[in-house]
Amino acid sequence: MGIKEDDRRYTAYLAHRIDLINYATPILGSRADAEDVVQEAFLKFVPEDADNPDKLKPYLLRIVRNLALDVRKRRRYDLRHSPDDTPFWGLPQDHGSPEDHALFCEQIRSVEAVLSQMPARTRIALEMHRFGGYRMEEIATHLDISVASVHRLIKAALAEFAAKMK
Repeated sequence: MGIKEDDRRYTAYLAHRIDLINYATPILGSRADAEDVVQEAFLKFVPEDADNPDKLKPYLLRIVRNLALDVRKRRRYDLRHSPDDTPFWGLPQDHGSPEDHALFCEQIRSVEAVLSQMPARTRIALEMHRFGGYRMEEIATHLDISVASVHRLIKAALAEFAAKMK
């Protein structure tokens, strides 16, 4: 069932193609998808006896509209049932209220004040362990002290934090 140059369906296709594509494009949001829908409508639904062009165009508009709405509905369904692969940094973030932000900034200032009052080795050991993710052995090598000494420094720093942050 091919479309030949002398076929009446082909003549109707040429006569109404642009109007139907222009009709389907806003529904689908894509001219390429609209062209696919219009072609599908002609291949599947245009009767062999497409004699009366006055009746044919409204008939085709209805078919194209229905097919376009079906495509749009299928897209929405696919989006709803597909896993969300948006990376975390692309999602909207909840920044909280201005009061929460002010309290958080105040806590950061308090931590900074406690850190600035610590002896240099204690501060470095704590920062490397808590903020840098270094292991005790790596901190010991960096500070040129024993692992037990690193453990004592970190323990003392945490105790100081606990006392001053109340």
